[in-house]
Amino acid sequence: QVQLVESGGGLVQAGGSLSLSCAASGRTFSNYAMGWFRQSPGKVCEFVACITRSGNAYYADIVKGRFTISRDNAKNTVYLQMNSLKSEDTAVYYCAADGGTNINYERPSVYEYWGQGTQVTVSS
Repeated sequence: QVQLVESGGGLVQAGGSLSLSCAASGRTFSNYAMGWFRQSPGKVCEFVACITRSGNAYYADIVKGRFTISRDNAKNTVYLQMNSLKSEDTAVYYCAADGGTNINYERPSVYEYWGQGTQVTVSS
């Protein structure tokens, strides 16, 4: 089992920045690819970014150039730095862990473990 706890959400004005953290515990963190997803009311869970075990990062087109995912294996933590936030970034953000091949990293179904989510609200 892997336990994931997100933090760092909150209210920010459009154009501002927030940094999310996701602390992992349980199994060896470095064995997992880590992803960030988000979901807003009435919408499906949406891929945001992921980072592989080796540190390669992938982003959804809608956040590319604005968001940065990183990981610190010594701290068992994955981060999501969000800049130039827009009202449409408002959602609950979830981190997730994938112990498999991570080939289909955009699909929520490939991730085995999920955090409880943290709310990000961007006011226009």
